[in-house]
Amino acid sequence: MIPDKLKEVLKQDGVVAIATLGQDGPHMVNTWNSYIRITDAERILIPVGYMHRTEANITYNNQVLITLGSRKVEGKMGPGTGFLIKGAASIETSGPDFDVIKSKFSWARAVMAVTANSIEQTL
Repeated sequence: MIPDKLKEVLKQDGVVAIATLGQDGPHMVNTWNSYIRITDAERILIPVGYMHRTEANITYNNQVLITLGSRKVEGKMGPGTGFLIKGAASIETSGPDFDVIKSKFSWARAVMAVTANSIEQTL
């Protein structure tokens, strides 16, 4: 289940880091909290503009690590909280999840759809 506090973080300004592992080793890309959407089925949707190496890595190994946070959301020890999401990702260029993202972000060529295996509040 996607924690309410994570949903609150997604409403704030902040950077998201996405780590993948490919044949050439680890790779990271960034996006913004405000770009992420959560489906009713609790899949995490991230618009894909470039991210070509990320896409290749997901084809090789679909496991991703995602970190995100906000200083404006109360955490475990005071102001500021963050999350570590571990999950399986796919890159989709058609279908309902793609349509949701494309309607919000005209520049998106695809959507990264992530099914979370674990979500841990880190701060």
